[in-house]
Amino acid sequence: LTLKYNVGALTDKDSVAGKGIYTEQYPKVRPEVAPRFHGAPRLNMDPETHDTLCIACNLCAIACPEDCIDVLAMDVEITVAGKPRKKKVLDEFIFDTSRCMFCNLCSEACPTDCLELTQSFELAVYHRSGFRWDREMLEKGINYVRYTK
Repeated sequence: LTLKYNVGALTDKDSVAGKGIYTEQYPKVRPEVAPRFHGAPRLNMDPETHDTLCIACNLCAIACPEDCIDVLAMDVEITVAGKPRKKKVLDEFIFDTSRCMFCNLCSEACPTDCLELTQSFELAVYHRSGFRWDREMLEKGINYVRYTK
């Protein structure tokens, strides 16, 4: 840092985007994230039936350059017009956030828009096992501690 920077910051001369020296009160005041920011993953649900929108097509796992998505499907026998048919149903969905580079290729490859990278950026955990998110955690979301003023 130069003397010119410090003097400009103290006198509020557009040295730090016109704000001068400032401190964000982070847990109490939420920071603004960019509109195109990609954060925590989420599996979206159908609002009417509350079932997952995922059709277990595995396109998100194929599109992922880091191979951090595992989609496990099972075949279920159903009858359509009196004929037995097999339908692929999502059994388990595992997303490893420790390997993810948040490029959003998985979300773009999804034909049903069930996988989404949200604007949530608080992904810190105490153990490595907390980075592997299963289907339940992806559908429910993270339970954040919200601080009040």
